[in-house]
Amino acid sequence: MLATRVSQKEGVFYSVVYPAEDLLRRVRFTSRFEAEEGRIAGAAPGEADEVGRFIHNVEKQEDAFQRPMAKAKVAAIRNFYETCGPQPMIPGSVLLYTSKQLPFAPVAPWDHVGNLDEPSDRFLIIDGQHRLAALHFHLLKHPEEAKHIRVPCMVFDGRNENFAAEMFVLINSTGTRINKSHLIDLYERVSFAGPARKLAARVVDRLYTSGDSPLRYRINRLGGRSGKEKWILQAELFNEVLRWVEADGADSAAAPEVERRYAVIRNFLKAAASAFGEVWGDSNAMATKPVTLKALIRVAVDLVRSDADPKGRLERWTARLAPLIERQRDFRAEGFYERFAAKGQVERVQRLHREIAAAIGVKPVGRKAKQAAAEEG
Repeated sequence: MLATRVSQKEGVFYSVVYPAEDLLRRVRFTSRFEAEEGRIAGAAPGEADEVGRFIHNVEKQEDAFQRPMAKAKVAAIRNFYETCGPQPMIPGSVLLYTSKQLPFAPVAPWDHVGNLDEPSDRFLIIDGQHRLAALHFHLLKHPEEAKHIRVPCMVFDGRNENFAAEMFVLINSTGTRINKSHLIDLYERVSFAGPARKLAARVVDRLYTSGDSPLRYRINRLGGRSGKEKWILQAELFNEVLRWVEADGADSAAAPEVERRYAVIRNFLKAAASAFGEVWGDSNAMATKPVTLKALIRVAVDLVRSDADPKGRLERWTARLAPLIERQRDFRAEGFYERFAAKGQVERVQRLHREIAAAIGVKPVGRKAKQAAAEEG
């Protein structure tokens, strides 16, 4: 295929124009896979719901970076294609990726225009899945247009898939396009996420997936209907873990460090579950609501600073949190906001942090104090 080679700093990619029907045969649609545990299996789309059936059949992978496709967005773009009149259907480039290094043969007298070989497998779509899905349906209705529609594309080749994931994040990281939880899932694969963010993201992932985690499948990651009540947004939990990691000045996201910090939160929350008893996980109580869970993690961080020995820690901490048994009624939903009065959620987390810490005899440590201690050490 004829292509223009584009050089920018150290990067090289290609600008090509694909006939629509050829392009749709050469791409694959993907979306990120979320563990199905606890999810409500939706009924298969009806025969008349062609867009729904298309999305239902999109390839789902654990390592994919694309968010789930939205039927309403596909339908809106499809409607635009029907009504755009003289306006171009797809004026902006679709971004494609292949891990294969594609041979490029310049055509004289140019060194940047030539023939680019196509990969043997299909392109991954970095940006433009909804536009191409809508184009698929448009051409089903108007097959006569297939040979007359050309789609501008940018092709990135010869890089690992993390490059494509990072480009997806950079393009879609505004608040209206990709949610924070999805971004956290991808920190592992982007170069601009430093060790602290990678470490926090890995700890949160362990809390979601590990069989011995009190928060297994209780973290709201990528959304979706679930048969299990979600207790806390992934972004909220990530922020608390990152707060701890940054205060320690952590500079490694290696597996032993992930395991160490995961074990601290796991053991503390298991001890808390024992202390809170019947109000733990009760939808009519506040023990496992975000405001309390965030405070509990802060208390766990305070406690591990004075009791870091992992041997026998769960038993010690279960005994340490025993005074909370007497406070179970305080965490009933009715009257909770009066008992823990505050101006807002931030202040209420701080108050719960202080009160829970005082109840178990732990001295709360503010972020500034932690940072000063780390600098002195």
